[in-house]
Amino acid sequence: MSASSVRSFEYLESLPGTVFNRLYKQPSTALAIFRRMLPHLAKSFVMAMLYMTRPLPVTDLETWVRPGSRREQDTAVDLLERLQILKRSAEPGTPRSYMLTNPFASSLRQALTGGGNHKSFGIPSDVRSKDEVTISQLDEFARKQWEGVLGYMVGSTGIGLRDEGANLSPSVKHLLQYGGLVDVKGRNVDITQDGFAFVLQEVNAQVWTILVLYLENAEQLGMDHVDVLSFLFMLGSLELGQAYSKANLTETQLQMLLDLRDFGIIYQDSPASNNYYPTRLATTLTSDAGALSSASAGFDSALHSSTNDKGFVFIETNYRLYAYTSSPLQIAILSLFTRLSTRYPNMISGKMTRESVRRAISMGITGDQIVDFLYTHAHPQMRKTETVLPPTVVDQIRLWQIEGERMKSTVGFLFKDFSTAAEYEGPCRYAGDIGVLAWKNDAKRMFFVTKHEQIAAYLKSKKDKRVEGG
Repeated sequence: MSASSVRSFEYLESLPGTVFNRLYKQPSTALAIFRRMLPHLAKSFVMAMLYMTRPLPVTDLETWVRPGSRREQDTAVDLLERLQILKRSAEPGTPRSYMLTNPFASSLRQALTGGGNHKSFGIPSDVRSKDEVTISQLDEFARKQWEGVLGYMVGSTGIGLRDEGANLSPSVKHLLQYGGLVDVKGRNVDITQDGFAFVLQEVNAQVWTILVLYLENAEQLGMDHVDVLSFLFMLGSLELGQAYSKANLTETQLQMLLDLRDFGIIYQDSPASNNYYPTRLATTLTSDAGALSSASAGFDSALHSSTNDKGFVFIETNYRLYAYTSSPLQIAILSLFTRLSTRYPNMISGKMTRESVRRAISMGITGDQIVDFLYTHAHPQMRKTETVLPPTVVDQIRLWQIEGERMKSTVGFLFKDFSTAAEYEGPCRYAGDIGVLAWKNDAKRMFFVTKHEQIAAYLKSKKDKRVEGG
């Protein structure tokens, strides 16, 4: 599961069952969750059971999986149950069995076969040829708006680039502050550790992070969670370059159009327009395709270039740095931990100093994040050396961080008092598999996790199986 899927899944998992019931009435939502949230084995279970009219005994389900893949089977079934897609049959006197829930099953069948007048995949609108917006125009709009968001976070407006970015609305700035991505003190905006980790993500994960923050803030805005989620999942199924009518949208979704336009996810000529266009940021929400195609001009090229793309950063053993770039965002990021001294049309130079690195660390950026950024974007000439980055520079960056470190706290939950080793090892191993395990002590049968919901669900499912087994 990708990083963006994990973030959206964690939000969905926290929703009550009644919300799932309303969500799954929309075929576009059922299809989006099937495509985006489920691993391959879970998808195989869903497709095999989609047209079954009777519950499937668990013994039959186990025959579909190789004997050595029992853990993967349990994980897939647990995931489907937590997303309210699979339910256990409660008929007395019968062996344990499973069945797909409704309306998820009926909505997914409708999404796959077509038909109906649900209009959950949007209403295409005919636009006069002279008013049509091209895909390249949509990409440029999305790039500009998204770069404006990232530029605000890294402080590009503070280095003479104010006119090159997009104008951000107060609601966008509030959302970034609400999510802990920036720290606003008066007129000063500083990026946080979470914010720097955010800009290092691929674009699709960034978009989902913002959208989850939007969802968490929806109640304060007087919005219906189901309307918000349904609209987001619908956007992922729309066609890039096609105009769509606002006629079938609810009041909540009409308000969302204005907010999503600020992020470059939706394009509208004006708020009064009867049509809207999804940009590439929207149409890739439920896929793993790249969010921006204009990588040479967008921030995606600055942070997420593939191994075949050229790096642009030189760093010397005397901590002098040279970067062959004219991108405002690349320059703004480098300025977070470098004292820039010279700027040419296609190159900047500066020096990493104790003060500049410590300033970045004081904003929450870690030494490892700085090293990772320099390594990822090292010039091809630097990659000809075995270490890529000078070891003295890497060591010094980490030493500068250690200067201010005494203790690191991690918020989480401690699980202990397991009666047997087998009882302890199962959930501990599961916590490691799903990436929430922060610490463990096998001798004392204790482990510490950053999130407890999935572990609690795992323990509950194990308890239920023991009860059923007698």
